[in-house]
Amino acid sequence: MLNPKEQNTMCESRVNEVSTIVRNIKYDRHVYDSENVIEKENPYYSKKYEEAYKKSITNPEEFWPEVGKLVTWTKPWDKVMDHSHPPFTKWFAGGELNACYNAVDRHVEAGRGSKVALIHDSPLTKTVRKITYAELLDQVSHLAGALAKLGVSKGDRVLIYMPLIPEAVIAMLATARLGGVHSVVFGGFAARELCARIVHAEPKVIIAASCGIEPHKIVRYKDILNDAIEYSSHKPNKCIIFQRRNVECAPIDVEMDITWEDALKMAGPHECISVEANDPLYILYTSGTTDQPKGIQRPVGGHIATLTWSMNVIYGMGPNDVWWAASDLGWVVGHSYICYAPLLYGITSVMYEGKPDRTPDPGQYFRIINEHKVNAIFTVPTAFRVIHREDPDIEFGRKYSISSLRTIFVAGEHCDYETKMWAEKTFNVPVLNHWWQTETGHAITATCLGYGHNLSPPKYTAGMPFPGYDIKILRSDGMEASNNELGRIVIKLPLPPGTMSTLYQAPERFCQVYFSRYPGYYDTMDAGYKDEYGYIYVTARDDDVINVAGHRISTSALEDVVLAHPDIADATVVGVPEHTKGEVPLCLYVIKRNAKKSETAISRDLLRMVRELVGPIAAFRMAVAVRGLPRTRSGKTCRKSISDLARNKEVRISGTVEDPTVYKDIKAALQKLGFAHTAPDPQ
Repeated sequence: MLNPKEQNTMCESRVNEVSTIVRNIKYDRHVYDSENVIEKENPYYSKKYEEAYKKSITNPEEFWPEVGKLVTWTKPWDKVMDHSHPPFTKWFAGGELNACYNAVDRHVEAGRGSKVALIHDSPLTKTVRKITYAELLDQVSHLAGALAKLGVSKGDRVLIYMPLIPEAVIAMLATARLGGVHSVVFGGFAARELCARIVHAEPKVIIAASCGIEPHKIVRYKDILNDAIEYSSHKPNKCIIFQRRNVECAPIDVEMDITWEDALKMAGPHECISVEANDPLYILYTSGTTDQPKGIQRPVGGHIATLTWSMNVIYGMGPNDVWWAASDLGWVVGHSYICYAPLLYGITSVMYEGKPDRTPDPGQYFRIINEHKVNAIFTVPTAFRVIHREDPDIEFGRKYSISSLRTIFVAGEHCDYETKMWAEKTFNVPVLNHWWQTETGHAITATCLGYGHNLSPPKYTAGMPFPGYDIKILRSDGMEASNNELGRIVIKLPLPPGTMSTLYQAPERFCQVYFSRYPGYYDTMDAGYKDEYGYIYVTARDDDVINVAGHRISTSALEDVVLAHPDIADATVVGVPEHTKGEVPLCLYVIKRNAKKSETAISRDLLRMVRELVGPIAAFRMAVAVRGLPRTRSGKTCRKSISDLARNKEVRISGTVEDPTVYKDIKAALQKLGFAHTAPDPQ
């Protein structure tokens, strides 16, 4: 047991570790201008990267053909880039290909049919399934035959509402095989959200599972689907239902439904249908500010070529490696790096249907690495915070060998330095942060293993700009910011291949949302800065920058300070109203199970730490412990809902929130600090 003096010494040492970020972020202060994106004299310099990056920006029509050649085309492209109607840039215009052929058929044709394509590991059902490329081809081609018989052809939409099971990947590939457009809806969505997507996408066929499974509960997908179709003004021709017989079967509507097994027998295998490179591969709905769904439309050609290339150039994967993206197919990471990228590259993709800690214990990440000889992981920082909180001494994990693991990649939310260092020490591999968005489909910034980037990049960075992304940091007046000056992150047009082509059925909204504020640039809506070496730092969504008496303070900068406290497992900072300063920060934090200090002492430490590192300018005077934070299943913290609750606004809980019950405790905590007194209970 540490005495109070030792505890304070430990706390101060953690404070010193995070001081760099606070020194770097001096709000509205110019450091010096540099016209070069990359400076040769820096210790992180990579000639291979610099040459590739510069070529991608200055001569894209010579750079991208080499990437395009990584996939198989049935018709060569006529033009590498057609930027005649910005922002609707077309890549590999006139070329034709098929995504499913490139992800499955070509590997079987090359004699690699016996190679394992998918490993589905489900501690929730106590099963492990391995599917080879040949087996995948058989099921995908037969399901494509069924879809064709049900009227699906090139350009038609197929909606997929399934948990993280191989059949969801098979459904995606079967749709793509026909030149159709799949729209995967996250299984956590309730009937209302599912209905909105059915109405908007107008699918000819819906493919669903009977149920999903969570710790201690079954989610009845078929019941939710029935309700959504009943409410929907659009009705599908048919629904194909996969019965999870080892969990629970659902009643079948003989007029509307076809079982998965019967569908596979409906017709023989169907061939691949070629589509033009800029035809849509899928629609993926993301959050919007209106009730109208915002459907990201992804072009086929540039996307699958870039994903194939990224597996080596970013992630350093070899032809015989095992890859694990710990995400869900309902999110963009699942689309890009559970389904398409590893299969396009011809390696093994792990699908883990479980949690970091409760299925059944916090040793599962270690078990997966050990049993399946995983070489690289892509996950969210929250997963490590959970493991650290539940098993700080790694009693569950240490019994497994993780020697196969080479690298961990994190994205999806801010990665604080404390979590990064803990994960590197625990797993004994580099933990590399990178940044991307649903809209881009792959990394905007990264530490690229294939370019020989330094595996110990500067603290807090999200990496260097990935080829094709001409990143600028702009002030509110549209002028370019100095190095180390916080601003809005934008990307000069054209966007590179594989990024979204438009919003489905909403081209005007596409232009208004992403390109109207800064003409000639894509607005990422994220805040951040660039250092003198060209590294990019993403501090927060621009909405999460708190304006304290005219000073812009990043929530993530404050969270880095808070999370350096040795007794804190998780934390978030939001802006709340204050009558003189306009807005001030409020911190909610989760105490570790083995905490040495009381809540009162921890809160007092936090106020001191922020005052010393950020200064009185932050007006950081409110911190309170809570049982848990509202996080989505993709790891993002629902900051806006907390801020709205503090402002006595109505909060509607998203179906993607992992544990909705935390809001009751959060409301009580806010009320202790003088907020949320008239707020209705979140629903």
